[in-house]
Amino acid sequence: MKKAGDILSALFDEQFLNKAQEYSTLFDSWEDITAKNGIAAAAAHSRIKDLDRGILLVETDHPGWKQILQTKQTKLLNDFRRRFPDMGISALSLMLGKSTQKETTETDCAEQEPENRSVEEPKLSEDAAQTSAIGETPVKGFDTIEDEGFKETLKSLGQSIKAREKKDKR
Repeated sequence: MKKAGDILSALFDEQFLNKAQEYSTLFDSWEDITAKNGIAAAAAHSRIKDLDRGILLVETDHPGWKQILQTKQTKLLNDFRRRFPDMGISALSLMLGKSTQKETTETDCAEQEPENRSVEEPKLSEDAAQTSAIGETPVKGFDTIEDEGFKETLKSLGQSIKAREKKDKR
């Protein structure tokens, strides 16, 4: 049985993996940074939603938690800048969202469409999904991953990073 690291190495180049790891670390640091600033309870009611053009978007589930985070906004921003200097974080934006429950997935971090949309997205074939997740060339490495949840998470991660790279190039 192959190790996950071997599979990932076969699927992505090292630069791509380093960038993905850095984003993952950023999103995972929210609880630690809020605790460091004396507002640990806020982590259960908020989450990092995205990093877009240097602006770290943080979503809260109630206006009260948004206000609490605003009182520490400068300190939080400075901590993120210190911890992630290469990410170019220039601002912290707080927004009210529907829910920040722990069961949200990586796909929730991508741009979400309005709820009232009635047209469903077309389902992609396995090869098409692999192509869009990585670029123009289909990657057969996903076929070697038996855990469907892990496979979908990798595909979603690839799509999010690709989309973010396209935005950065504009």
